[in-house]
Amino acid sequence: MLKQLLFYLKVSRPGLWFATLWLYLLPTSQMSTIVSTWEFWYGLFYVCFPLNFLVYGWNDIVDYETDALNPRKDSFWFGARGTKKDLDVLWQAIAISQLLFFPVLIGIGGWEVGLFLVLFIVINGLYNLPEKGLRSHPPLELLCQVGYLLVVPLSIWINNLEGLPWQTYVYLFLFAIQSHMMGEVMDIEPDKKTGRKTTGTILGIRNTKLLIITIVLLEVILLLVVYQEYIFGGILAMGLMWLLLDVFLLYKDKTYSVWEMKLFALMSNIVAIFSMAYVWWSGCLLQTAF
Repeated sequence: MLKQLLFYLKVSRPGLWFATLWLYLLPTSQMSTIVSTWEFWYGLFYVCFPLNFLVYGWNDIVDYETDALNPRKDSFWFGARGTKKDLDVLWQAIAISQLLFFPVLIGIGGWEVGLFLVLFIVINGLYNLPEKGLRSHPPLELLCQVGYLLVVPLSIWINNLEGLPWQTYVYLFLFAIQSHMMGEVMDIEPDKKTGRKTTGTILGIRNTKLLIITIVLLEVILLLVVYQEYIFGGILAMGLMWLLLDVFLLYKDKTYSVWEMKLFALMSNIVAIFSMAYVWWSGCLLQTAF
C-alpha cells in the first residue's frame, strides 16, 4: 500500500506543484485571515495533489513509450516511469481522487466549480487524445496551457474573493507557456526518438530557448510597465539574464544532464517560493498601475 501511494505521489510530480500552488495563492494575496479557514486549506491541498495527479497521470498514460526513453523520469521532480500494467489501471485512481474531492469543492464554491472540472477535463482530453492529441500538434500544445489559468477562478470561487485584472491573466498565460517550453527543451531528445512532434522538436534547442527568452522579456515588460512592479520585475529580469547566458555562452544548443535538470528544478522551486511569498505579501498583481 505504501509503495502504491508513493507511486501516486511521484505521478503527481511534487517538483512541479509550485505552478498550481502559485496560481491558487495569487488571488488570496494580502489576506492573512484566509489561512484560518478550512476551505482555503482544502482547496490548496486539492490543487497540489489531486489536480496534478489528474494532469500528469493522464499524460503519463498516453506518453508511456516516450517516458520509457526519458532519463529525467522516475523521480519526484519530474514524475514516475510506470509500467504498462501500472498505467493501464491508473485512470481508476485518478477518477477516484476527483470523485472524493469534488462534491465538497462544489459545496464550497458552488456550481461554478463543477464548470471548472468540465473545462479542465475537456482541455486535458484534447491535449492527451491517444493519436490526435494536441500535445503532438505544435504549436497547439502551447495553447492548452490556458487550462492552468483555470486554477485562478477556482481559488476565487473556493475562497469567495474578488476577480483579477485581465492583464494578470495575460502574464499568467505567458508564464504557463514559458514553463511548458522549458520542459520541452529538456524532453527534445526522447521526443525525437519516438517521433513525437512538439514546438521544441521543430524549432530545436537553440531556437526554443530564444522563444522562451522572448516570452520572459514580454513578462518583464508587462511587470515594469503595466504594474510598475520593479522588485518582482527585477527578479524576473535576473532570470532573463541567466537564460541569455545559457543560450549564448554556457549550454547553447547542448542538452542538459539529468543531475543538471534536477538542479534547475531545485533552483526553480526556491525561486518560486520566494516569488510566491513576495507576490502574496505585496499584492503586486492584484491591480495594475493605471
